[in-house]
Amino acid sequence: MARQTHRGKQPNKKRTAKSDYFTQPGKHGAVIVLRKPIGNRATAKVCGVMPSRTHAKMLINQLERAESVVKDLFLEATDDGIEALEAVLAACRREVLEKGPKVSGDQGTEDQEE
Repeated sequence: MARQTHRGKQPNKKRTAKSDYFTQPGKHGAVIVLRKPIGNRATAKVCGVMPSRTHAKMLINQLERAESVVKDLFLEATDDGIEALEAVLAACRREVLEKGPKVSGDQGTEDQEE
């Protein structure tokens, strides 16, 4: 019987934490950014509608950087908490649209109600 040689452990690859945010295609080429349900939420929260995938990725990065504030706000069920969350999301969307690539028209920039 042939002996199998023991291979050394392979170096651990850094695992990136899976994001709580994800995207879905929207109307007219827009991309919808959502956050996975957390706390007592049953459905994903719409964080914004971006005109392109590039803008959507920028919004996800922006929201991940603001996670220390946003995560607690996603758990809030009070009117003040919901208003604060909407203000943070609006500020992040505005910043991404200002700093991101320019788009023609108002494609995908309208706010959506849940």
